Amino acid sequence: MQVILLQDVKGVGTEGSVTKVKEGYARNYLIPRKLAMPYNDGAARIFEEKKIKAAREAEKHKKNAEKLAKTIAQMSLTIPVESGVGDVLFGSVTSEMIFNALGQEGVTVDKKNIILEEPIRKLGIYNVEIKLHPEIKEVLRVWVVKK
Repeated sequence: MQVILLQDVKGVGTEGSVTKVKEGYARNYLIPRKLAMPYNDGAARIFEEKKIKAAREAEKHKKNAEKLAKTIAQMSLTIPVESGVGDVLFGSVTSEMIFNALGQEGVTVDKKNIILEEPIRKLGIYNVEIKLHPEIKEVLRVWVVKK
């Protein structure tokens, strides 16, 4: 039986490929788990339409990420914190604090995509990387100042 794989299946093939498998394997395992669909002209057409739609959505998401990257490249955030002797902070500046400061500026990013290589524990100027898309990363300048 020929099937169109909807996801990568180890030992069978990759997503989008038309593969010949045993009928029982297809009917009892692949199709019920939505890993594959039976191959026919209608199914192939539907799969191609889904693939085109997904590509359009990905392109739209990428363009939005590029616009956001331009906005972030022109920004710099100031985060006031309490500090002690030697400009050492009481605690540290976290990705959540940066996320909240970005939200106050009207920029929405996922908190998990704010990449801090190490916690910010001193006053100063830091470059923080923000992952907006798998292909797009932007650097945000963060000023950590005394309250």
